[in-house]
This record gives sequence, structure tokens and C-alpha cells, in this order.
Amino acid sequence: MIANAGVMATPFGHTVDGFETQFGTNHLGHFLLVNRIVPMIARDGRLVVLASAGHRFTDVDLDDPGFERSPYAPFVAYGRSKTANVLFAVEFDRRHRDVGLRATAAHPGGIRTELGRHTDPSAEAQLIRTINERNAAAGLATFRYKTVAQGAATSVWTATVASADDVGGRYCEDCHVAAVVDDPEERGGVQSYALDPERAEALWTLSETMVGERFGDQAGA
Repeated sequence: MIANAGVMATPFGHTVDGFETQFGTNHLGHFLLVNRIVPMIARDGRLVVLASAGHRFTDVDLDDPGFERSPYAPFVAYGRSKTANVLFAVEFDRRHRDVGLRATAAHPGGIRTELGRHTDPSAEAQLIRTINERNAAAGLATFRYKTVAQGAATSVWTATVASADDVGGRYCEDCHVAAVVDDPEERGGVQSYALDPERAEALWTLSETMVGERFGDQAGA
């Protein structure tokens, strides 16, 4: 199963269930749907949760997931939801790997799709200029958007090609397992907080409370 629904940098708002739009859509919707259909997934199956380099913006806020006590910022909310995607994959994998059901998080890369419909074009252009300035200084290639097919490649690779033991509980990009890179100036890699097993378990518990359902530690439990 590939959990691919998503919104990015939306104006402040709520889902019909009352959750902050990005956290509710990108994380809680997947969390609830996937856990409800676990018995339908083959025991040697895989879950791929679409994450993003946007997870590098910020960790999840377990005390204020809905921005009830902090000012809303569209890309901060996006970053929280994408970190939640990675943490969900980490904890789902821990809970189900003993029965052969594995999970991984995948970053598809930058692709021109309707995901960016809430993004200011001038802000996007400035971000690309900044990326290219850093790339030039580091001797790296100029940033280019991926095609849709190129963007789908990592999802397909993690779901059907890579060894389950290699990608289970990990974060993948460009058809490989990403290294842990905590330097915010670096492009690529995964922040260590997104793979923290204690944070992953705490987010799972919070998510159960928010959706009002509890789920077992293994498929069929």
C-alpha cells in the first residue's frame, strides 16, 4: 500500500473532523485508514508512506499538533506533517515486522504537481535560487524538477524492488536509503528526530487519542 494523499502549505484551516488541515490530511488520514485495513494486507506486504524533504523544516509538536497555542505557519505545519509520516512508518514497521509486514517512508523529490497550488510563485523562485546558490558553492548540479515518472520511482523501488530488511523502518530518497544528516544546510538525507523510536511511539499514542481508536501491535492483533 502506498499512502500518497497530501496537501502542502495550505492556509490555516481544519478537516471535517476538526484537525488542522495538513496534519489531519497528511498524517491522521493515513494513520486511521492504514490501521483499519491492516488485516487485508498480505503478511509479506509493505506500506510506503510518502514523506518529503519538508520534514527537515521541523519536528512534530506532540503538545500542540493543531496550532492551538502557537502561531500558524504554512510550511511549519507541512514540515510537522511530513515528519509525522516518517515517524508513522518507523512505528508501524516496529509493530508489524515480526509477522513480515514492513513499512518505509519515501521522499519522491521535487515534482511539479498540484501539490504546490498554495505556494507563492515568487517565494518558490526565491527558494530555487537559494538552493542553486548552495549547490554551486558545493559543486553540485543545478536543481531540476523531476518528471512524474521519476518522482514515482522511489515509491516503486521501496514497494517492490528493495529488500524489506534494507528499507523497513527507514527513510528513502532517489531509490536508496537516505543517510542521517542533521545539518540544515545540507540537501538530502533524513533528520535524526524523524527516525527516533521514542518519538514514533509517542506520536502513535497521540494519534490513537486524536482519532479515538486503538490498534494492536501486530497485524490481526
